[in-house]
Amino acid sequence: MDWVDAVQRHRASRTPAVLVTLAMVRGHAPRNGGAKMVVAPDEVTGTVGGGNLEQTALARARELLAAGTAEPELLTLTLSDRAAVDYGVQCCGGEVTMLLEPLPVVPVVAVFGLGHVGLELARILARHPLELDLVDSREAMLSPDRLGDLGASGPFADAVATIRVHHLPVPEAALADLPTGAHVLVMTHDHAEDLAICDAALRTPGIDSIGLIGSRSKWARFRARLASAGHDDDALARVETPIGIDGIRSKEPAAIAVSVAAELLQRIEQAAAERAR
Repeated sequence: MDWVDAVQRHRASRTPAVLVTLAMVRGHAPRNGGAKMVVAPDEVTGTVGGGNLEQTALARARELLAAGTAEPELLTLTLSDRAAVDYGVQCCGGEVTMLLEPLPVVPVVAVFGLGHVGLELARILARHPLELDLVDSREAMLSPDRLGDLGASGPFADAVATIRVHHLPVPEAALADLPTGAHVLVMTHDHAEDLAICDAALRTPGIDSIGLIGSRSKWARFRARLASAGHDDDALARVETPIGIDGIRSKEPAAIAVSVAAELLQRIEQAAAERAR
């Protein structure tokens, strides 16, 4: 397996990793510039030269994984019998600089309901490195006339996210295909749909967070219905509502979307930090 296959496999399995590249070689070294190694929590693919060089890079990559670091960094080592080492002397006589690039797990967000607020929210989220699932029971909300050609034209012309569009008469069916750690935002046109999605999300293993748009009175009704359906207090506490950061009073769809997106991005960062502990 080469490093490209390893990176793709870790991304598909939602495993964080660090790509180590021998970026610069001066003098003699065990490998030429461009050699790569992929370091995951419990696996290493490829080699950048073995010995102290590789073990030092491996140790630092594991530190980056443990810290949940997203920023790349450079690591320079001298291959000399006079250099301080932790894993054995390498006296090739050269000097190498390695680039360590964290490859974090890509967050997954599912927006249920592409009405006025949902569309504005999706437009904001699409400009971030996410996997974005857009779900609606109304075919017209997901039509090319409204969404455009993803990545080419329309409101998602400049999308960075990987976008998947789901027209489902029973929208909660999309929950079964979401990967572990997904964040769910519920904002459909129908309170009955909202309730069904919340109920199904609470029963779906691996959902990281559930956000429900609406008022406190709406949640009071939902809470009673969900409790009668068998959800205890701990489960109900997983549903956050109202959603969005405090202090924004505007009810314009774009303003609500900015508020919800800001809170969600905070939650995504917090979840990444907690996974790294």
